[in-house]
Amino acid sequence: MSSSRSISVSRLIHATPSRIFDLLADPRQHARFDGSGSVTSVKTAPPRLALGSTFSMRMKMGLGYVTRNRVVAFEEDHCIAWHHFAMFEWRYDLEEVEGGTMVTESFNYDRPWAFAIIAMGFPERNRAAIAATLERLEAIVTS
Repeated sequence: MSSSRSISVSRLIHATPSRIFDLLADPRQHARFDGSGSVTSVKTAPPRLALGSTFSMRMKMGLGYVTRNRVVAFEEDHCIAWHHFAMFEWRYDLEEVEGGTMVTESFNYDRPWAFAIIAMGFPERNRAAIAATLERLEAIVTS
């Protein structure tokens, strides 16, 4: 991803890409591995995501709210990405490597209206949340 407004963190996870991808493609599991603490539960979603799927999550950052997402990239065991109404994209790329899977989570906020989240310090907070998400993801798939 080549954006000046994109952050990503990678982590080697000692599990197969399919085991990790199955968790990412199940929106009912997202609150389990969310490192930001903002995803509280699924509101509406198919049992398994696919390209074009929509799903709604209950969120909380101070106040509770609901966000509706659309899957915009989906390649089984390799990548999955979605965005909400503001078009900011969360993406997971999985690459099988010796000893497991290199998982890279990215947050792309390359939109003109991103000035608000930049001013509030979200990009660096998101970097920390992504690192925490990958740590939680690893704990789930390796336990």
